Amino acid sequence: MDTVALAVTDGMLHFELALAQEVFGSAPDGVTGPWYDLVVCGPGPVRAGRFLLLPDHGLDRLPRAGTVIVPGWADIDEAPPAELVDAVRAAHEAGARLVSLCTGAFVLAAAGLLDGLRATTHWAHTRALADRHPKVEVDPDVLYVDNGSVLTSAGKAAAMDLCLHLIRLDRGSATANKVARRLVVPPHRDGGQAQFITAPVPAPGHHPLADLLPWVLERLDQPLTVEDLARRARMSSRHLGRHFRATTGTTPLQWLLTQRIRRAQELLETTDDSVDAVAAATGMGTATTLRRHFNRAVGLPPHAYRRTFRTRGRSGPEEPGPLGPRTGARPG
Repeated sequence: MDTVALAVTDGMLHFELALAQEVFGSAPDGVTGPWYDLVVCGPGPVRAGRFLLLPDHGLDRLPRAGTVIVPGWADIDEAPPAELVDAVRAAHEAGARLVSLCTGAFVLAAAGLLDGLRATTHWAHTRALADRHPKVEVDPDVLYVDNGSVLTSAGKAAAMDLCLHLIRLDRGSATANKVARRLVVPPHRDGGQAQFITAPVPAPGHHPLADLLPWVLERLDQPLTVEDLARRARMSSRHLGRHFRATTGTTPLQWLLTQRIRRAQELLETTDDSVDAVAAATGMGTATTLRRHFNRAVGLPPHAYRRTFRTRGRSGPEEPGPLGPRTGARPG
């Protein structure tokens, strides 16, 4: 997965191109070891809006990449170039992980890679994608969908969600957070789905939970309840639930559990703390409780997660475990 190839032709959206370049083009400060090898592949000089892009390689380079990213396609009423569709299909057949950002999903669908799968794209174009490709299960309400070897995102900012999700899958939660901090990206919304990228708080702003959520994050080691949160917010539990749904896209209890899991991920990656200590630090109480919730949310037990995303130079108890595909996050 270390080689990331951007598949480009005339008619691509420059925002998604630049976004992928920023995320995968260089490692953030504090990350040691090799980073991704980012290459741009196209048939020749490519016009993206008002910008001219000079690819590093031709489209025939795509099958040798670990991950192929297809940026947004500007005119969805125009069929993608056959050479791009063929190259994307060949990359998938060679075992590459295929990723579309925004309307790049139309390219993957044209290649037949989304048939029988759940997928998404920019909300304004989900109807067109569903009508044009009836074999695709189009979900208009999610930020991104992870089918393992094929991933799709909604528009613009959701493309950043998906790119950070890929970093988290490949390099772990701590590294994904460093990338987000470097890019000054506000945390994103979590939809209660099992996924590696989670949202500590919504973007800064004037919403009813702006003071409550940071207060909770500082006290994850405490046995907080929904009633505790409602008392702190000075509102009823029912009123709190409505605000949580509108602001974060999920319930107070699910949001709190997600933050506990996220904190556990970071501690497992960056410390030698035992599972019992991590359980105490995240308010889970016991290692048994942590293992149950962690395995359900992340798809593997804490020790296996630690082995997969072990910070370089540390050591600790480990046990093997595969990573399963994650699903998408619903916008709030």
